[in-house]
Amino acid sequence: MAYADQEMSGNRIVAIIIVALIHIGLGYALITGLALDVAKSVVERVTTIDVEEPPPPEPEDEPPPPPEDIPETAPPPPVAPPPPINIAPAPPPIRTQTTIPPPAPPAVVIPPPAPPAPPAPPPVNKARGASPKGQRSWASRIQRNYPRRAERDGIEGNVGVSVTVGTDGRVAGCTVTSSSGSSDLDTAACDGMTRYARFDPALNTAGNPITDTYRTTIVYRLN
Repeated sequence: MAYADQEMSGNRIVAIIIVALIHIGLGYALITGLALDVAKSVVERVTTIDVEEPPPPEPEDEPPPPPEDIPETAPPPPVAPPPPINIAPAPPPIRTQTTIPPPAPPAVVIPPPAPPAPPAPPPVNKARGASPKGQRSWASRIQRNYPRRAERDGIEGNVGVSVTVGTDGRVAGCTVTSSSGSSDLDTAACDGMTRYARFDPALNTAGNPITDTYRTTIVYRLN
């Protein structure tokens, strides 16, 4: 054990001496301008005392030189600068209406005026005058009722009369308009018209019966 300690102490002394020499060498190298190379070599020697450095990497294969017969490429043609771009101004913002307007009132459709009603047809005029009804019959009865005195005296004549015909078609009044010259014949004519004569009464425009006047002549003749 004592021998071993002595050997280790001797190694330490040797190491101290070596380190001192290294420092002296470094100082000298710094003075002479070779400090960097010396420091590198010393550091490499000191660091590689106990550590094995890995082998340096193999150099990569250099690319083959380009063939000499390939012609050089022509320079690219000049590129014209792009035309300026006109940027249109931004459109105005769209304003949205938030309030909904009330609906428009419905359109008032005025119908065309109705065509005027056609005029009412004029009322049918139903007016007529009084007309004899069965004149042949009652005229012969009046003539047969010959006044006896005028028949005995052989008196003949024509008597013109005007009678008023009522709404019932009967004679309401009689007047001699043309005398025969015999009062007996004139009186017999009005009496016969009042007793035997019949008429269709006269009508107004509405068709209602009205009174009317009728004129005729009574002829008295002896057989």
